[in-house]
Amino acid sequence: METSDRQWEVDEQHLLDVLDRVVAAVERASLPYLIMGGIASASHGRPRWTHDIDLFVRPENARDVLAALREVGFRTEEFDEYWLFKAFLDDVLVDVIFRSQGDIFLDDDMLKRATTTSFRGRKITIVPPEDLLVIKALAHAEYSPRHWHDALSLIASCQLDWDYLAKRAQHGPRRVLSLLLYAQSNDLAVPSRVVQGLFASLEGS
Repeated sequence: METSDRQWEVDEQHLLDVLDRVVAAVERASLPYLIMGGIASASHGRPRWTHDIDLFVRPENARDVLAALREVGFRTEEFDEYWLFKAFLDDVLVDVIFRSQGDIFLDDDMLKRATTTSFRGRKITIVPPEDLLVIKALAHAEYSPRHWHDALSLIASCQLDWDYLAKRAQHGPRRVLSLLLYAQSNDLAVPSRVVQGLFASLEGS
């Protein structure tokens, strides 16, 4: 059975145990990271479960993260040198992401604004909601509609810094603008000035 199939059978407690092991290994190595993906979405926005763990790391630290995970028993793979490495423990997949859609990287602003929150009884540090919204908007595709709805849930659930979001939206202004317009059509509170600013940034482009 392929990994993509097996991951849907992961027991919740087992996934949480692996999450604890991942966090401990990366923090022991003093490597900057944030948790993104389904765990971050569930923490910031709509409640939903996920069956893998997504780490966002700096490109220059990606191999060091793999090494830290190997030291605690993970099997690792340099899956795609452009954006993604992988680690496996039993039936749990860890995606080590170092370049997100739209050439978004883990940077100082993201780390400074990172949110530490409680997730299933443990403290985790996750991507800021504004950055997660942009990442989700850009990652949306026909085969992964959950990203779009995750992003909408962030608008509905979070106190967003709209000025910061507008700045980060420059990674993909048309896609973020389409998301915000759709959110407004569903009566979610999106400031018109943000929409107008994104329209203005696209004039002549």
